[in-house]
Amino acid sequence: MLASSVLVACGGQRVTSTVITPLQQQTVQVEESQLLDIAILPFDPGLDDTDDDDITVLPAVRNAEAQYLPNKLATTLQETNAWGAVRAVPSRQTIVDVYVDGTIIHSDGETLTLDISVSDSSNRHWYKKSYSETIGQYAYDSSRQTKRDPFQGLFNRIANDLLQYNQQLSADDAERLRTISSLRFARDFSPEAFSDHIKETPGGQLEILSLPARNDPTLLRIERIRERDYLYIDTMQEYYDAFSLRMNKPYQAWRMASHEELEAVRELKRQSFNRTVGGIVAILGGIAAAGSNNGSAQSAAAVSIGAGALLIKSGFSKRAELQIHEDALIELGQSLEAAVEPRVIELENRTITLTGNVEAQYAQWKALLRDIYQAERGGI
Repeated sequence: MLASSVLVACGGQRVTSTVITPLQQQTVQVEESQLLDIAILPFDPGLDDTDDDDITVLPAVRNAEAQYLPNKLATTLQETNAWGAVRAVPSRQTIVDVYVDGTIIHSDGETLTLDISVSDSSNRHWYKKSYSETIGQYAYDSSRQTKRDPFQGLFNRIANDLLQYNQQLSADDAERLRTISSLRFARDFSPEAFSDHIKETPGGQLEILSLPARNDPTLLRIERIRERDYLYIDTMQEYYDAFSLRMNKPYQAWRMASHEELEAVRELKRQSFNRTVGGIVAILGGIAAAGSNNGSAQSAAAVSIGAGALLIKSGFSKRAELQIHEDALIELGQSLEAAVEPRVIELENRTITLTGNVEAQYAQWKALLRDIYQAERGGI
């Protein structure tokens, strides 16, 4: 009876949805000057709060996902037609109007959970929200002949929420944010000329105090510098696009294999548990029968004990098979890590190596821009 109840308890089916949340798009015509630029920062891989015994958390995979998933979100946001430039960027050193931060809470090919936080160039926090989606094996069916990401519905929901929030902003709000972004960039290069134009409130937000003249020569010079910065950021976006393209095939293969492994793990755990418990019940029953004075009962007890031992041995064998699947997951993670090596690009006669530390490369670029700015103004 005990073994039977265990079978009932462990035999449930997992239910997943195949409905994809449709992506909403901007339908009202918006002046280009009012479109906000948006940047998606590298996600936090979420390794600090994970259990060391959790076989679904592979650092090599998580660190790669922290770069891949933001670019997937950027591609989705571009399709809403609601934003200006949409880019994946290495850090907040890149000054844009809106920033999207994310943390990977869970990712195993079956379930993806992200915490998303949105803020703007004035340091105003928009909102924070958790998004989660669980998919079935059908999402990886090669016969569907689609390039859609298995978790596209999750990215669509994030994009839809951003669109809804953005649509609540007035034209004045959009213009104010774009102006603050410009003044912040100018202040970085010439604090003596632009620090008095914006101030930080006690709450940490930035406010505009005054505007420089449109024909201010220093401002015009810095605007030219910013155009060069845009070119470099676009080059970084090419890196992220190339990174995602190279990562896509092994990553989707890992996702699908991980999904299959998790299904196999659950089935093996169920079989192992049922067989082990069934074996224990059989042995206990055999021991009880062995105390009987009836010869037939004693013979049956020996058979029951032997059968129970075989069941327990079978359960342990299933656990060994489970370990093989766990090792396969780790091996998949190592193979993915090897598939996403750094990329070297050529930019303005300079060789730049984009590694995992893209932020350091961008910091060097900003330093070069400051040198260019100083040279153009005669070192004054």
